[in-house]
Amino acid sequence: MKTLFQGVLLFFNLSYLPAPAQSSAGANDDLVKWSATRKLQWSDYKADPDPNSDAAASTTTLLSIEYNMKNDQFGYKITSTFSRSRSWGRHKDAYILAHEQGHFDIAEIFARLLNKKMAEYKFNQRTYQKDLKKIYDDVTDDKEEMQNQYDKETRHSINKEKQAAWLKKIADMLKEYEAWANY
Repeated sequence: MKTLFQGVLLFFNLSYLPAPAQSSAGANDDLVKWSATRKLQWSDYKADPDPNSDAAASTTTLLSIEYNMKNDQFGYKITSTFSRSRSWGRHKDAYILAHEQGHFDIAEIFARLLNKKMAEYKFNQRTYQKDLKKIYDDVTDDKEEMQNQYDKETRHSINKEKQAAWLKKIADMLKEYEAWANY
């Protein structure tokens, strides 16, 4: 079976206002926040399959950052979410779902890397907007490259040996960047 990662929806919100509180499902019931204890389920996939695609499934993730300035203090909030309304499954079995979870986990890896880069950033009042955009763009470009590499090397999960190796690699990377998970 062939799977396809339809694309990564990227969102960069630069704001001087604090971000609104979100529930574990995100700002609304469409978004599922990444969690080590809550894996994707086929019931999360609400979109209709693309009739022009022969893919088994499509997963859409969002990586966003919001920042604020308050009393000369710089703060930020990162979210890594899955979009129910933009994701679909045609061939719904556990093997395909594990591949799709891999896409969501890759998004989480890069949320952690974004958190690391933001923590290392030395705030500059004159250049921060340009600086933060570059940090975000670099991280999301690398994320998209890894998403594409994952699908290419696994042949969208068809190559079971490569799929197993990638799932191990993803799990190892999640562990490697665990210190940056609290964003």
